[in-house]
Amino acid sequence: MIRTYKMLQKRREAGEINGFTLIELLIVIVVLGILAAVVIFALGGITGKSAVAACQADGATAQIAIAAYENLNTGVPTVASLTTPTGTTQYLQSWPNNTSHYTYSITSGTLYVAAGTSAAVVYTGPSSCSGVS
Repeated sequence: MIRTYKMLQKRREAGEINGFTLIELLIVIVVLGILAAVVIFALGGITGKSAVAACQADGATAQIAIAAYENLNTGVPTVASLTTPTGTTQYLQSWPNNTSHYTYSITSGTLYVAAGTSAAVVYTGPSSCSGVS
């Protein structure tokens, strides 16, 4: 066995054998696997951060829509919902939500946000999305 190894080593040094050994290939595969695992774990928290940013942006959009609706309809009592009697949405094409992370609702002109399965709280600004993950 040792004699065969030394013979192959001499042939490799002489340039007769090209390529990689099985051990070299296995080491490269292991190193690539470790690097892939590090990247996956490093990117794991980005989903939560993007959900918080989306919650904040959706809350700001809904607040602006409510303010615009109330400004244009000054004689109308507090807006109970952003939909007309025919069901079409005023100022919003669709109601913002991401049900796996948060949901928005409006009651008597007050905007509420619920993070996941937790109870809804009044949306007062970006800090209201702190429970979103």
